[in-house]
Amino acid sequence: MDFRDGAHKFSWCIVTIGDLWLRLLWYFLQIIVSAWYSIVVVGNLLESYFISLGVLEKHKSLHPEKVQYLAIVIESEEACQISELVKLLKWLDSIGVKNVCLYDMNGVLKKSKETILQNLKNAKSIQEVSQIVTRHAHDHMTLEFLSYVDGKEAVAKAANLVFVENLKQRSLGEELDAQISLEPQLNEALQIVGSKGPEPDLLLVYGPVRSHLGFPAWRLRYTEIVHMGSLKFMTYGSLIKAIYNFTRVHQNYGK
Repeated sequence: MDFRDGAHKFSWCIVTIGDLWLRLLWYFLQIIVSAWYSIVVVGNLLESYFISLGVLEKHKSLHPEKVQYLAIVIESEEACQISELVKLLKWLDSIGVKNVCLYDMNGVLKKSKETILQNLKNAKSIQEVSQIVTRHAHDHMTLEFLSYVDGKEAVAKAANLVFVENLKQRSLGEELDAQISLEPQLNEALQIVGSKGPEPDLLLVYGPVRSHLGFPAWRLRYTEIVHMGSLKFMTYGSLIKAIYNFTRVHQNYGK
């Protein structure tokens, strides 16, 4: 019995010491990751600050014309910060980005559409200009307002249109080729229902979540997506950096 008790105590001590070491290792790894994250955040803040001051020469050679259409996705709670959004749009206007799509899931930006346009001197809604955005409109900024409902309704209308067209073909006795992809039909249907807007070259996400939050997926085939952090902590330098990095990217398009 003494031998068994001793073996049991010894194994218990080993397990306790091992558990202690694992806990210490876990806390140590947490400290390392937290320290590294803090260093990265501080580094990005300093870089954005120096870009804003114009100290970094490479960011002066900006080519905003390469961003022909830019989308901004904002988490709905942060979308209420209209003053910050207007500041962001004024920065984009001064940089030379003239075509912008504003999106949030709950339609907060659409409800604030008039307020946003009133605070921008040379901004127009896409409906005022045309359904097709002018790619080189240098005299004004064109804004498109979207929400999750717009994408959902567009898909429903387009799918219904495709179904009706296929039903007509069947009623006329025409055979439907099951091998034909529905993608061209859906693209055409989305164009007909007025929901096939321009595909953004660059999409900036503002908010805690690294997600496009339901932005119409059919308009993101070749879009570069960048998470920018919280809207209230945005900086002019981080905006310049995002646009500069995009203009340096070479995209290969398949046939």
